[in-house]
Amino acid sequence: MQPSPAERNALALFEGFGVEIEEMVVDASSLDVRPSADVALRDEAGGVVSDVPRGVVAWCNELSAHVIEMKNDGPAPALDGLVSEFQRSVRDINARLEPAGLRLMPTGMHPWMDPMREAVLWQHEYSEVYSAFDRIFDCRGHGWSNLQSVQINLPFADDEEFARLHAAIRFLLPILPGLSASTPFVEGRATGILDNRMLFYRGNCARVPSVTGRVVPEEWRTRTAYEGMLRGIHTDLAPHDPDGVLQHEWVNARGAIARFDRGAIEIRILDTQECPAADIAVLAAIIGVLRRLTEGARTDLDALGRFETGALAALLESVERHGDLTVVRSAAYLDGLGLGREPLRVGEIWQELVARDLDRTAADADVWRTHLQVIADEGCLARRILRAAGSDPSRERLGGVYRDLCEALAMGLAFQSGTGS
Repeated sequence: MQPSPAERNALALFEGFGVEIEEMVVDASSLDVRPSADVALRDEAGGVVSDVPRGVVAWCNELSAHVIEMKNDGPAPALDGLVSEFQRSVRDINARLEPAGLRLMPTGMHPWMDPMREAVLWQHEYSEVYSAFDRIFDCRGHGWSNLQSVQINLPFADDEEFARLHAAIRFLLPILPGLSASTPFVEGRATGILDNRMLFYRGNCARVPSVTGRVVPEEWRTRTAYEGMLRGIHTDLAPHDPDGVLQHEWVNARGAIARFDRGAIEIRILDTQECPAADIAVLAAIIGVLRRLTEGARTDLDALGRFETGALAALLESVERHGDLTVVRSAAYLDGLGLGREPLRVGEIWQELVARDLDRTAADADVWRTHLQVIADEGCLARRILRAAGSDPSRERLGGVYRDLCEALAMGLAFQSGTGS
């Protein structure tokens, strides 16, 4: 059988990177969420569109009318240069929003939004897909209408590369919130959980449990095996989706999904940080570790694939709650990362992994290191937000912290709480 054009042009491991960063549109004065992404998402004729090409970075909407997603328009050969391109888009979007009294706010959830009252779905292109999700799952909840994430698409060329990349991502997934958690507040209240976005995310498809599974994906070695799982999801959805609107590979809502239409695996569990430089620094750290794992420099990928999904899912749930302070006691897991067998906090794990695996030859390496050092010194963004706001802040104090976060986004600066963790 001759390979298809897509297969002939497939990128191999780490030959391309697709980055997606979601931010929320808020009132510039009150910082309340505003369903006004359409103010920025207009073509040259002034018509509202779901995708606005802007050179290297395009803008789009997905689902909620207050969310704008920025994404590099086609695979980038490296992460180098993306910080400045995404920051330019932040500046340009804010310039479009400012005359309407709006601005962009970062992090993975709005800290006091009431989605049952304030959620508005996107009413323009692709609205039939969003309407189908809403009809089946009710998209007014936090897990649908109040969450912003960073996603990274990493390519594979064939089944062998898919198996290696999937095994490595699946293994690393549980400790990612230790870097990225940024959502400690829900409806104005500190819940004691650092990654509330993921807590809501894991329950948003409860009506059809196979859609999300345990968030950590099961082990899949081939496209054929993976598509068997997808058929199960489509079968479970069929009674609720008679027109087949959702019968696509992207309906799988696990924390990492295969996109065979683009020859990539998409990681979905990362909270948005305070600015694109911090988002891409987190991605650079993750990619460095995945390169090592897929190369097999320290690790038997068959052994990674044998880690039981339930155990990985339990670790992920713990890291969602406790972030960088979660203690990992599994000697097998630590050994799989090449870090010995003694218990370590997740923050300590990431410090060692960054020191070992971050690409220091990249032109943007100093920028990445600056933001990763803030995480190492002061903790994940959720912990810094809590330290700045306090555990029971007034709306005024909480608003002040998030105004500082809006400024960090606008200026491309790290958010620092001023003390160590």
